[in-house]
Formats: sequence, C-alpha cells, structure tokens
Amino acid sequence: MGDDSTIVLTDIKAALATTENEASDKPAALLVVGGDLNGTIFDIAAPEISAGRNPDNEIPLEFNGISRYHFKIIEVEGGHCVKDAGSKNGTFLNNKKLDGSAVLNKGDMIKIGSIALKYLPKGDPERLTYDKLQMEANTDQHTGCYNKTYFNNAITLEVKKSKITGSPLSLIIFDLDHFKNLNDNFGHDAGDFVLKELAGVIRANGVRDNDIFARYGGEEFVILLPKTNLKHAFEIAERLRKLVEAHQFIYEGKELPVTASIGVADYRQGVATGTDLFKRADEAVYASKEGGRNQVSFYRA
Repeated sequence: MGDDSTIVLTDIKAALATTENEASDKPAALLVVGGDLNGTIFDIAAPEISAGRNPDNEIPLEFNGISRYHFKIIEVEGGHCVKDAGSKNGTFLNNKKLDGSAVLNKGDMIKIGSIALKYLPKGDPERLTYDKLQMEANTDQHTGCYNKTYFNNAITLEVKKSKITGSPLSLIIFDLDHFKNLNDNFGHDAGDFVLKELAGVIRANGVRDNDIFARYGGEEFVILLPKTNLKHAFEIAERLRKLVEAHQFIYEGKELPVTASIGVADYRQGVATGTDLFKRADEAVYASKEGGRNQVSFYRA
C-alpha cells in the first residue's frame, strides 16, 4: 500500500512539474471575465501595451463606455502596473477607481465600461486551462485550422486596423476543385482525409506567424495576411497552388486528384468592412474556376 502511495505521489509531482514547465514560457496576460469575449486571453507581450476602443490598440475593445485609448499596461521590475490613459469614464482596479498607476498582482481585476479583465502574471499555470478552452472554441476540430467564427472576427478587426494605420492587408481564398466528385468517387472518408492533409501541408509550408489560416466551410479555406500587399499575397497564393498540385494525396493506396482554385484581394478603396474584402476574394475564386480551375486570380475592379 505504501509503495502504491509513493508511486501515485511521484506521478502527481511529475505532472505538476510538467505543468509548471509548460506554463513557464507563457507571458503575462489579461483574461476577459464575462460578456461576449468571456475567456479571451490577451498576452502582454511588449514593455507597454494599450487597451481601448480603437483597433490599433494591442487590446482592442469596441464596447460602450470605453475610450479610444483607455488604459495602459506597463512592464515594471517583477511584473506590471496599470495606468489610466485619460479615459472619460475611468479605469477601476478591484472596484476602486484608479488614480495614477498601480502595480498588478495575480488575480487583480481591471474594469472598464462593462468589461472586466483578470491579470495573470508570467508563468502562471492557471492560464493553461484558459488557453485550452480558447483553442477549442476557435479551432475547427477536423483540420486544426481556425474556424469560421474566429476568422470573421479577425478580418473585421484587421480591416479596421488598416483603415487607421494604412498598412496593407490581403486575403487568400482557395476552394478545392471538383471536391464533390472526389467524395462521390472515393467516399467521404477520402474527402475528410484530403481536408486534413491539405491543412497540414499548408500550415507547415505556407503560413507565417501573423497569418490567420482558417477553414471557412466545406472545402473552402482562407488565409488572412496582415501587412501584406496584393503582389506578395499573389506570390504566396501561387506557391500554395503549386504545393497542393504537387503533393501526393495517397488514401488507401490510391492517389487522389487534388488541385485548388484560388482568389486574392487586398484592402483598398471600396473596402469598408471585412465582408467587402471577403466578397472581392471570393469573386477572384470564381474567376479562377471560370478560367479552367487550378489557378490563381486576383480581384479586378
């Protein structure tokens, strides 16, 4: 009995050590508690970050009662402090209105308008749970890509950023050619295999850290490319097209025919929303299909 208890205790200690080690690389963060963004984590990944209604904040919070630039998080020795940025309605720390700045401790609650954010210091194991929940909520379970909901939120925010900063923004949409025929001829399991394999190939070879790669639905995938102009996006799309065409999709000993029709568009005059940008890239996909498929087209006004 004693030996069994020792083994269990050893296993628990090993699990705790693994968790602490995994958490040690995690930066400090603010966790949204309640409301539409409940469970969202914002990493504090710079010496100074700002939060507010404007989309160029590191923590953009477009809600009533929040100023354009509401508060700042500033790195100090041993952690961080919070400072109001001249907001109209004030910043509250643990339900007390902030006067000047204050050092943050684990679990402190920052409240602005109707939003509450909980401070998690660097290396806090608690955030691993929230990371997992957020990943599950934002990920397409079959392919491991971001899902449609996450992408729609991201493209809305990135278009707003480009409006303010003038930085380029491009979107790639690609649709697998004759995917219904592939399902009909080889079975839906083969189609599922292709989607998962395709996602892995592109993720490993064509997506940068700041890009947002998502499965939009069915056999349609999207890549949002911040700070990327149309020419560069077209080059990336063409490289991806060749990558898909050259890859051998082998399922149960059979090579499956897989190519993609791709459309590219960028933020420019006439694009007011994420939906506008998506429609332009989607029109370019249609042009690729009309042109014979397995090609890249860009939106032409």
